[in-house]
Parts: sequence; C-alpha cells; structure tokens
Amino acid sequence: MKEVLAIIQMNKMESTKDALDVIGIPSITVYKVSGRGKQHGLQIPHPSPLPESDKKSMKYIPKRMISIMVEDEFVPAVVAVITKVNRTGNYGDGRIFVCPVDESIRIRTGERGSVAIS
Repeated sequence: MKEVLAIIQMNKMESTKDALDVIGIPSITVYKVSGRGKQHGLQIPHPSPLPESDKKSMKYIPKRMISIMVEDEFVPAVVAVITKVNRTGNYGDGRIFVCPVDESIRIRTGERGSVAIS
C-alpha cells in the first residue's frame, strides 16, 4: 500500500476530485494548507519604513493537500491523473509525494490491509 500526498492549487480541487472519481478513486482526505515554493510566496510591500532589503515580507499561499491510500498498482494512475489536471507549467502547480504505508486498519470492523482502504 502507498499514500499519495498531493499539494495542489485551491482552484483545482473540484476537477482533481472528479478526475480521481472517474478512475475509481472516490475516497480522499483533504486538508487546508499553506506554504511557499520556488515563487517564495507572494511578495508584498511592507508598510513601515525599513531598509530596502527588508521592504518585502513573505506571505504564504493557500493550497489544498490531498491524501489518498491505494494499492501499489494504482499509484501510477493516481499520479498521472493528479499531474494531468494540475499541470499549468507555472510555479505553484504543486507537488506529489508517494509514501509507503505499513498497515491499514478500519476502526469500525477491525479489518486490516487492502480491505481496510476499499
């Protein structure tokens, strides 16, 4: 099992969710997150009279993080769908991380492994 974590733009959330549903991945967990990447956040003028080097301050950009648990064989399809929907070619398109999952347990039934994520 793997966890696919994707950090995407907020305006791409609905289309990403719909595209994942089309390939049979209806179960996702979504988090509100913020951060900055190569664009260094939004540069905004600082209101106080500071030296030139300190006139700009960093502002974090709001994003969405999606967490999806899937069997190993579904990882390429999930990554491909997320990439296709979210790629604009500009800074801020996001990141995808694929992490191993040692075990999955459904609390309600005690089921473990693959059946606990289906």
